[in-house]
Amino acid sequence: MTAATVRVSAADAAGRPYTNPLSAPEQSEAELQAAGRRARRRHTVWVWVGRIGLAVVVIGGWQLFTAMGWVDKFFFGQPSAVWDSLVHLFTVGTAFGSIWENLWVTVQEALLGFAVGTLAGMIAGILLGSNRYLAEVCGPYIKIINAIPRIVLGSIFIVAFGLGMPAKVLLAAVLVFFAVFFNAFQGVREVDPNLVSNVRVLGASPLQVARHVTIPSAMTWIIASLHTAFGFAIIGALVAEVLGAQRGIGLIISQAQGSFDPNTVFACMVIIAVFTLVAEYLISLLEKRVLRWRPPTRSEASSI
Repeated sequence: MTAATVRVSAADAAGRPYTNPLSAPEQSEAELQAAGRRARRRHTVWVWVGRIGLAVVVIGGWQLFTAMGWVDKFFFGQPSAVWDSLVHLFTVGTAFGSIWENLWVTVQEALLGFAVGTLAGMIAGILLGSNRYLAEVCGPYIKIINAIPRIVLGSIFIVAFGLGMPAKVLLAAVLVFFAVFFNAFQGVREVDPNLVSNVRVLGASPLQVARHVTIPSAMTWIIASLHTAFGFAIIGALVAEVLGAQRGIGLIISQAQGSFDPNTVFACMVIIAVFTLVAEYLISLLEKRVLRWRPPTRSEASSI
C-alpha cells in the first residue's frame, strides 16, 4: 500500500476530504515565482528587441542618408564602407602590423593602467576617507592634479617616458585613479559611525575595523566606479597613442585621421566598443560575486 493510499484511507475514515499536501499559500508562492520568471523573460526579450531596433534605425538611417547624399560620406563615412575597413584590417592588416598585434598593445596598456589606477585609487580613497588629517593635507593637491587637462598630462608623459608603453599606462592609470578614488573616499565617509564605534568598543584594532567594516561598506561604491573607470582606461590608452606611439589602435586612428579616412576611424571604434562590452560584462560578474552579501536594491527586489 502506498503512502497516498494510506492518506486517502485515513481521510475517509475521519470523514474529511483529502487535501493536496501542497498548501494554498505554497501554491500561490510557486505561481508568483513562475509568473515572475515569465515576466523577466518577456522583459529581457523586449530589451533586446529595443536594442536591435535602435541599432537598425541608427545604422540603417546612416547608410540611407549617405547613399542619398544628404550626409557627406567623405566626412562621416558609411556603414558599408566601415564594414569593408573592418574586413581589410582583419585580413590585410595595417602599416604597423596586424590588427591583433595593435589591439593587444592597446589592451595591455588599458588593463595595466586599470589595475594600477584602481589599486592606487582604492588605497588613497580609503586612507584619506578614514583619516581627516590626511584628507585636509592632501585634498588641495588632489584637486589641482585632477584639474590638469589629461591631454597635457599625456604630453608630459610622452616627453618623460618616450613612445613606449609606460607613458600610456600612466595616463590610463591617472584617469582610473580619480574615478576610483572619489568613490572610495565617499564610500568610506558613508560608513555608519555608530557601527565603527561599536566595533572599537569591542576591542577591534584599526586594521580590523578597516578590514571588517570600512572596506566592505565602501566596496559597493568602489565596484560601482569600476564600470566608469575601465572606460577611462581605454580613453587614456587611446589618447596617449594618438599623441605618440609605435603601435596601437590609437596610432591607427591617428593615421586614418591624417589621411581623411573616417571609415577606418569608425572601424577602430567598433573594435574598441566590442572589447569594452566584453570587459563590462566581466566587471558585472565580478560585482555580483563580490557583493553577494549585499541585500538587493529596490530595483533588484522588484524584479524578483
